[in-house]
Amino acid sequence: MMKKLTALLLTGALAISVLTGCGNTTDDTKDQAVTDAATDATDEAADAADASDAATDEATDEATDEASDAAVESKGTITVAASATPHAEILEEAKPILAEQGWDLEVTVFDDYVQPNLVVESGEFDANYFQHIPYLDEFNAEQGTHLVNAGGIHYEPFGIYPGTKSSLDDLADGDVIAVPNDTTNEARALLLLEANGVITLKDGAGLTATVNDIAENPKNVEIKELEAAQVSRVKDEVAFVVLNGNYALQAGFSVAKDSIAYETSDSEAAKTYVNVIAVKEGNENSDAIKALVDVLKSDEIKQFINDKYDGAVIPFEE
Repeated sequence: MMKKLTALLLTGALAISVLTGCGNTTDDTKDQAVTDAATDATDEAADAADASDAATDEATDEATDEASDAAVESKGTITVAASATPHAEILEEAKPILAEQGWDLEVTVFDDYVQPNLVVESGEFDANYFQHIPYLDEFNAEQGTHLVNAGGIHYEPFGIYPGTKSSLDDLADGDVIAVPNDTTNEARALLLLEANGVITLKDGAGLTATVNDIAENPKNVEIKELEAAQVSRVKDEVAFVVLNGNYALQAGFSVAKDSIAYETSDSEAAKTYVNVIAVKEGNENSDAIKALVDVLKSDEIKQFINDKYDGAVIPFEE
């Protein structure tokens, strides 16, 4: 192609030279017309050369991109069962980073707290991301599963949120407060209510507290125990709801803006309830799981969490 273009340019130049040499036998007008025609031919040849170069550059760029993609060796697929918010959202943010390392991350959303553990125990999924360590330990004890913590990723401050009332000062005799009914989350909710003067628990109740451990209830508050996913749905029917972070987010609440009270970042409860990547025992040191945990604890993911969740989700620092 370049040889043909060079020939065109030389032909244009030669035409100018020949026609100029005939200047003595033609008038000035004809000389100018012929010169213009030769110049146009030269310009067209130059434009064609530019177009050819552009096409060559584009083809080179495409080839380079394809070669770059091919250079990322495929290492396999990582399957993770997760709660929708924020877990699945965080995992989606991690996908392109893992892809750059050769890992294909597949995320499946579950709406309950049982199936994500069972599918990891069975080997159907590599890992799950939805639970804190106390729940994991309790599940293993009750179900006979063999799940372990492969890495702490974030924690979500538990909060008290408005229902039909917006201040605990307005709490009246017989008001209803909704809390999660699973053991560890119910205890966390009750401890938060105790910290804010609503109830008093028996000494030593701690992280296993239930409504049966309420020692004092000056307002005769009714504690309504519901499955965790249902608590936020009754917010228009009860005075207050006490929610863990992911369900608060799903309900459209912001810890920073909407909660009446919440666990502070330096509280023992917040640190105890760090959300982890859970795997079947023996898989915690596999290349896939180590890559997943490393990415989820990377600066890029930490920044994403801080920017997106406004304090409702906080990266865990070991």
